[in-house]
Parts: sequence; structure tokens; C-alpha cells
Amino acid sequence: MSTTPEAAPIARQTMAIHTGMRKWTGIDCVAPPIVLSTVFERPEVGDPPPDFSLYTRYNNPNREMLEETVAALEGGLDAMAFSSGVAAINAVLETVPHGGRIQIPRQLYMGTRIALQEIWKDRLRIDEVDFSDPERARRALSGAKVNLIWLETPSNPLLQITDLATVIAKAKVAGAIVAVDNTMATPILQRPFEFGADIVVHSTSKYIGGHSDMLGGIVVTREKGALADRLRAVQRYGGAVPSPFDCWLARRGIMTLPVRMYTHVENAFAMAEFLEAHPRIEKVYYPGLTNHPGHEIASAQMRGFGAVLSFQHKGGEKAAYEIPKRMKLAYNATSLGGAESLIEARKHAEGSASSIPDDLVRFSVGLEDPEDLKRDLEQAMSGF
Repeated sequence: MSTTPEAAPIARQTMAIHTGMRKWTGIDCVAPPIVLSTVFERPEVGDPPPDFSLYTRYNNPNREMLEETVAALEGGLDAMAFSSGVAAINAVLETVPHGGRIQIPRQLYMGTRIALQEIWKDRLRIDEVDFSDPERARRALSGAKVNLIWLETPSNPLLQITDLATVIAKAKVAGAIVAVDNTMATPILQRPFEFGADIVVHSTSKYIGGHSDMLGGIVVTREKGALADRLRAVQRYGGAVPSPFDCWLARRGIMTLPVRMYTHVENAFAMAEFLEAHPRIEKVYYPGLTNHPGHEIASAQMRGFGAVLSFQHKGGEKAAYEIPKRMKLAYNATSLGGAESLIEARKHAEGSASSIPDDLVRFSVGLEDPEDLKRDLEQAMSGF
């Protein structure tokens, strides 16, 4: 008796273009429309309800397509899109019981840290752990019961690397849920579910959207079930849902995400090597460099080293503030992941309470020709 063979898995580059794109019943256009309606007509009594039978806060065709695509790219089974990356972060924190304990990295994205300080400090017990140090991570995970472990690798802005396989394995023994902010890597370069993570979070405003023109976040779960259901409830009843247009922009951005990331990584590596060899540069933070302390781990768990780097100039704090202002191609602005390069004195963005060096410059390397970026940096650094 013959059997039908299973379809071969498709590559992420193909998945990014085609996932969910043929679901538009009765519509023949190749590019999906933006569905702006906030309400949808109910079916006749007795008919099965359609996917969008209540209200666009519950669901929307553009949001569903975005969620399905990011879940597929990450290798997860469910996803919930939010109105910003911070809204997605807060949704994950909402799943922790009141008084629960979470562990976070000492080096952490500024938005996550501020949310913890301003919203969660009186509701959760928060421990800081240096997850880039395996021994310190082991000791922390062998202590008190932990509900959630939040990881970020590469970290923003010091590009620290966490050994996902090792830390997640220890977290599972401790019974903790593990969430990974994968914004800096994207599912093209790193898939935390392959190492046992339970949740993956992205700011879709960054590489997923890819053009600095939309705001959003998304949470992906490895499995369906109680955790995914809780996150879906936070999305629907908390109300921080993205607009159909932002979902459409993010989904459109995904179609070019793989090819953009390959170029981003190639350009960032060229800039890191240029800066490392420059006589006026004190230190470069980029996991693609062999002298980076996390290089070997990043090589093992990533398919590219990302497109953000940081550096310190021998001119100190003054140089860190002046160099971004002098750039002609890169914008002196706070974000990352767009086609254009962005550069900033990072301590100025994070504020005086931040523990990062005062003279740190963060550089989100875009899609420009790297030789043009080198010349631009050279002229900006002249005189320091």
C-alpha cells in the first residue's frame, strides 16, 4: 500500500516569504490587504464562528498572519503580537504569580530594566545574575525557587553572550520557565527553542520590521497550552494590541529579513575588524571577534554574530558624545535594526543610573556599503 510522503521542511528564507500568505479566502492579490475593520459580521445562528467573529482586539487577519509567520520562523507553536516590544515584555512578566521570583541578567536592555523598576519591583522578587559566567549561573539556579528566568543574548549594549544550552538545562532542573529576548539575533541567526527555551520575545520594531517605521513586539511560545493561553488572555484583555497597519508592515519586513540579516552581519563584521585595528580605539565589543570572551559560545549557538557592536575610543567620554554627531551617513539616534546605520553615545540614552561605561558608543550597522561607513567613521573620529 502506498503512502503519501511528508512534505520536506522549507528553509527559513522561503518560510519568511510564504507563511500564511495564501490564507485570504476569496482574495486573489499576491500582497495581502490591510484589514482596518474593528468589527466583523457574526455568522447565522448554528453556523461555525469565523476566526474574526468578535472584535479586532481579539484577532485581526494581519495580526494573525504576523503571529503565524514569527512562530514558524522561531520553531514555536503559538505567538501573540503586541503594540510594542516593552508591551510584549510586560505580558511575559504578567504570567509570573504575585510575589514570584525572577532572575534577570546584570547586563540588560534598558527598556526591560526600566519596566522592572517602575512597574514590577513591588510585585516580583528580582535577582540579578551574571548569566555569561556559567559558574555564577549554576550557583544562582541552585538556590531559592525561581518562577521565571529572563535571558538576553547577545546583550544590549555590551554584547555579552549567554550559553543557552547550559543555562536553560539548569533552569529546567530548577523548574523555572525560561524566556529569551531574541531581538538582537532574530530567528535567522539564533533559535532559542532549539536549546529548550519556553518563550521567545522580539521587538518587531527592530530587525523584523526592518525599516524604522513601525512599533510592535511579539511573544512566541514553544508549546500550546496553559502558558500560551495566559499570554493570549493578557493580549486580549490587557488590550496592548498592535494596529493592523503595523502588523502589515512587520509581516512585509519579514519577507526580506533573511537577506537583510546576512548583509547586516557581513557589514557589522567588517566594521568590527576596522575598529579593532584602529590605533585610536580602546576596545570593541562584538562576538564575531575571536578575542571576545563569548566568541566560541556564539559560534556554536548562532548562525551569524549580529549587527550591533559597541566600542570605546581613546578620546574618552568627549569622543563618545562627539563622534555620533559628526557622522554623515549614520544617524545619531537610539534604536537598531533598520536599513540605515544608527550610532549613539549609549550612556546618554540610558542615563546616569546605568552601569555601562560613560564612553561607550553603540553602533547599529545598517545596509550601506561598509567602505562608505569606514570613511564616515574615520572622518568623525579625526581629531580625537
